Amino acid sequence: MTGRLEILAAILGAALLVLLAWAVPWLRFVLTIALAKGITVLGILLLLRAGQVSFGHAMYVAIAAYAVAFVAPQMREALLLLPMAALVSALAGLIIGLFVMRYREIFFGMLNLALSMVFYSLLEKLYTITHGTDGIRLPMPTFLGVELTGASYDWAVFTLALVLAVGFAIFIRIYLAAPLGQALAGIKTREARLEFMGVPARYVLLSAYVLSALMAGCGGSLVALTSRHVTPALAYWTASGELVFIAILGGAGSVLGAFLGAVVYELTRVYAAANLADAWQLILGLVLLLVILFAPGGLVGMARGLLGRRKVA
Repeated sequence: MTGRLEILAAILGAALLVLLAWAVPWLRFVLTIALAKGITVLGILLLLRAGQVSFGHAMYVAIAAYAVAFVAPQMREALLLLPMAALVSALAGLIIGLFVMRYREIFFGMLNLALSMVFYSLLEKLYTITHGTDGIRLPMPTFLGVELTGASYDWAVFTLALVLAVGFAIFIRIYLAAPLGQALAGIKTREARLEFMGVPARYVLLSAYVLSALMAGCGGSLVALTSRHVTPALAYWTASGELVFIAILGGAGSVLGAFLGAVVYELTRVYAAANLADAWQLILGLVLLLVILFAPGGLVGMARGLLGRRKVA
């Protein structure tokens, strides 16, 4: 898929999401969550470019969501809560990243998973602070000082998520094309060669890790603002697994695939859970298996293949 076609596909996709949100009101919640997860998966995409997989990135989603929950009673402005929580996640990513950057491949992935589960356990056990598995209910946030309710609030959060999704998608495309993004690919193939060239691979990866934590923080903030209820389940290992699932489903090397995979995943889960409540996980597993076997490039890879065949024909 060429750059122009990707831009056209992104515009059409955004328009389709708005149309779905307008035509089917209850889908606004689902699509907002999908956009939040897509933003988070964009951060995982950066790490995948460097050949690293984080199996614990939901930790940063939960950090931001709980930051929103703790601060919201004193400061209810959504447009301040979101960047504040994203910066808290980025700071956590910097502190943790200085430690995990020593490791690569499976050790990198499992260390992130272990830290995420430690954080999940703390959220469960520190009941006086986090309310344990009961979670924390957020007061109704405001937008530019205006308290919205019902459909107006849903549209405000959906619009915010869509704007952030478009903004981050453009930024990541530019980032990956820049020297810093190109160096990430060098970490995957020839990290030692990068070091010989004078490029500090550890700090290149650390910058990508902090940026991915920032985007996960934006995703977690959107989840908190959408559901207005945060629980330790946001940091559980299955939540991190969902993010990796979405990255593979959409296409691990594609910016557009992060959002396509997130939307398809959320819609599949909602409809599968509604019609086959006891087997929706099986359906999602079969979808992923089919993608791995017949479309290793994900949904975006399938689209590129179909366009290529049409051009040949």
